Amino acid sequence: MAGLSCGYHLQKAGVRFAIVESSDSVGGRVQTDIVDGFLLDRGFQIFLTSYKEAQAMLDYQSLDLKPFYAGALVRWNGAFHRVADPLRHFGDGLGSLPNPVGSPIDKALVGLFRLKSLLKSEDAIFQSPETTTYSRLKAEGFSDAIIDRFFRPFLGGIFFDRDLNVTSRLFEFVMRCLATGQNCLPSKGIGRVGEQLASQLPSDAIHTGTRVESVTGPIPGQPGRVRVEGGQTICASQAVVVATEAPAARTLLGEAMASSDSKSEEAVGTANLYFRAPRPPREENVLYLNGESIGLVNNACFPSTVAPSYAPAGQALVSLSTIGTQSDLSDSELAEKCKAEMAEWFGQDEVATWQLLRVYRIPFAQPNQTPPTDFSRAVNLTNGLFVCGDHRDTATLDGALKSGRRAAEAVLAATAALPVSSKEVVGTTV
Repeated sequence: MAGLSCGYHLQKAGVRFAIVESSDSVGGRVQTDIVDGFLLDRGFQIFLTSYKEAQAMLDYQSLDLKPFYAGALVRWNGAFHRVADPLRHFGDGLGSLPNPVGSPIDKALVGLFRLKSLLKSEDAIFQSPETTTYSRLKAEGFSDAIIDRFFRPFLGGIFFDRDLNVTSRLFEFVMRCLATGQNCLPSKGIGRVGEQLASQLPSDAIHTGTRVESVTGPIPGQPGRVRVEGGQTICASQAVVVATEAPAARTLLGEAMASSDSKSEEAVGTANLYFRAPRPPREENVLYLNGESIGLVNNACFPSTVAPSYAPAGQALVSLSTIGTQSDLSDSELAEKCKAEMAEWFGQDEVATWQLLRVYRIPFAQPNQTPPTDFSRAVNLTNGLFVCGDHRDTATLDGALKSGRRAAEAVLAATAALPVSSKEVVGTTV
């Protein structure tokens, strides 16, 4: 997504570029597969309408966004308990006050924190003092009950970290986004986001199925070179932009990135399981959260209750997500263990009808975002080399888009003084 964003902004500036992509389609981790008529996003992903970069670049009407219920059903002590946004579901919000997910004071504090996040600009949030999300929640006065039963599974599903070690800055940013927008699924799958962005670029500028082996930035009198699998070399007179995950960027950029590295701590991962089912257990467009400290499944949903196009007519799609890739289990073992847990949630007879469609294991779902953080890392490295991706800004879709924009702006600024004769070929994005 960062590479597509970079290309989008270069095109707006009238600059020629080439995007070189190793897979058979664009979008990186933001992709959707079609399996037996089901739309399977590669990892459970929700589109937040309040993302500013996305608002500026994407046609929301064309994405045909379908919203989730503004809240969740939390599984705790053998039953589901509703948590609702009182500003969007006032009656449900009042009804949830006495439930055991947290005290009435906790729920009032959620509203207060939401208000406080709205009073800050995004820049102010990212410049504020930081601690872990857990420490911030305790400092705000939240009880262990609501932290353990709601925030751990809810934020765990967003950040893949139930320990809540993610920076408090990102927690506050996400809470602000949730308060100002809706959580949605594009009707044709999350992959439609990348496809829409790519459709705005010249078709001959995107080269899929082309794996890059090395990059060299341009120097006076010599163009930059991108060597791809098979021995071909692509030349770029002005700039080479590497838009990959951080480990791949380090491999390609070497010492150029070492001078301005991204966080090197271990990334976070997830396993996402999809099942076909004859029906959902509830006809409700809601997210289900594991509010207990046991079990593999952190969150579950039925995407076809949000966007019916995710499943063929007369069928339902089940999505289950774990924290970590669960690499010690085979796909079949993981599926059976998760189904056994879901039988406790939705009933054995219901879950027995589910049939596994696919398991996605994503070891690098997000870069590490524990304190200390820098969500505006340099994108201009040295000798015509640039880097972008969610490891340079926030590990969100919006962060990736913003990083690509910043890289394009840096390329334009760095090449503005070049003579016209040097500008015939520009910016290869990997």
